[in-house]
Amino acid sequence: LFNTRVMEEAGNPNHPLLERLRFLSISATNLDEFYMVRVAGLKGQVRAGVQSISQDGLSPSQQLRAIHTAVEKLMQDQQSLFHSLIQEMRDEGVSLIKPDELSDDDMQWLETYFMDQVFPVLTPLAVDPAHPFPFIPNFGFALVLKLEAPGDADDLRALLPIPHLLNRFIRLPGDDIRFISLEDLIEMFLDKLFPDFKLLMKGRFRLIRDSVVEIDEEAEDLVRTFESALKRRRRGVTILLGMHSDTPDELRELVIENMELGADDVVYRDGLLGLAETSQLIVDDRPDLLFEPFNARFPERVRDFNGDCFTAIRKKDFIVHHPYESFDVVVQFLRQAANDPMVVAIKQ
Repeated sequence: LFNTRVMEEAGNPNHPLLERLRFLSISATNLDEFYMVRVAGLKGQVRAGVQSISQDGLSPSQQLRAIHTAVEKLMQDQQSLFHSLIQEMRDEGVSLIKPDELSDDDMQWLETYFMDQVFPVLTPLAVDPAHPFPFIPNFGFALVLKLEAPGDADDLRALLPIPHLLNRFIRLPGDDIRFISLEDLIEMFLDKLFPDFKLLMKGRFRLIRDSVVEIDEEAEDLVRTFESALKRRRRGVTILLGMHSDTPDELRELVIENMELGADDVVYRDGLLGLAETSQLIVDDRPDLLFEPFNARFPERVRDFNGDCFTAIRKKDFIVHHPYESFDVVVQFLRQAANDPMVVAIKQ
């Protein structure tokens, strides 16, 4: 219900356009955290065989089915709203473009950017009996590929994890505000990573892992306990796998089987995976598309005392209907009045 309310703000045309995008990013972040904690807890109960009924009259497995139904609609609404916002942003001069919209100059600049900033941190990983399926961390985003090897060699199945340290959206140079997604950029230059290979199939996926941390407060060494818990958290159980809907069945099965996931653990999306990162599209260049900044008023008298509000109050001349005029005496008077028998009787 709360996240639906956030979504309503993202669709409110009375808000500036980029602020609506920020609300959408917040709703996606909230949903990710909901899966990391609340859904992860329910799945842990199911694995432990817990059948107890909650206050809403549902067992853990029934709650998971209800969540899956509700979240499916919420995710569809998020994608629909994102598509609408992207169109409105384009009309306002802020564009998320596709590779077929790039000019020759753009391609040249992006190739240089890719080789200098992206290529050095990418690590393609083969997936075959000799190379087990690699570990993908929480919020991990990756490309899954099938490539035709040169000569008579067998086709290559590979994963290309995308490190978190890279920006999800790359802004192109020029007066116009234009971005391209990191996954589109990488797919444009796959030949740099796999020379002499021919791309046969490709897909994208993003996963969320269990991040619940349980701490024994009576442990002898809390520091070591926390260190161990945080390491386990990084390798938590996969809670949700989001895949792009155009991922071929062969590559879908490759990922799902190696992660040992069920049908309810996977969602397919036509649009962008990881909407939480769309906040990177919010730029300062267009203040007309943002909320007007709020500048809090700081009283001049407090500034006169270098920001020490208590000194400013102490030095202030009080006008009170009482013979005492100094600040300290007034405070003492108020304390005495609070303990006056008549005042206590009135309070009671």
